[in-house]
Amino acid sequence: MLKWIDMPPVWLVGFLVLAWAQAMWAPMDLSLGGGWVDFAGGLLVGGGVLLIALAAMEFRKHKTTIVPHETPERLIQSGIFKRSRNPIYLGDALILAGFILRWDAVLALPLIPVFVWVIERRFVIPEENRMRRTFRADFARYCEKTRRWL
Repeated sequence: MLKWIDMPPVWLVGFLVLAWAQAMWAPMDLSLGGGWVDFAGGLLVGGGVLLIALAAMEFRKHKTTIVPHETPERLIQSGIFKRSRNPIYLGDALILAGFILRWDAVLALPLIPVFVWVIERRFVIPEENRMRRTFRADFARYCEKTRRWL
């Protein structure tokens, strides 16, 4: 049961709740700006959702697991995975950043690097270790040509 609670979407929702709470209950009369901030926030949220959708399509196409705690049967290097080894986590970070901008949650901005750090420690590094053991030289070559985040 705990394995299913310790999932990236749950962490994302938790960080979103913190950002929203800061915007609602402790705005401190700080603001990032006007309409351009809303627009940028919308672009970030949309971009994050698009990254996640593109990655999910690749997982489906290659018929392998998308679940972070499981070892995939195939190493995906096509589609969005040519640009980033972790497009779903990157999408999550973009969604968090976008909502922080949309909610004008200035004091919540430090949550973005904290979220990335948590995701990297809880998911990215253990996943990469499993991939390294499973796909060995193929994964090493993939890491040489494709960055972890961007």
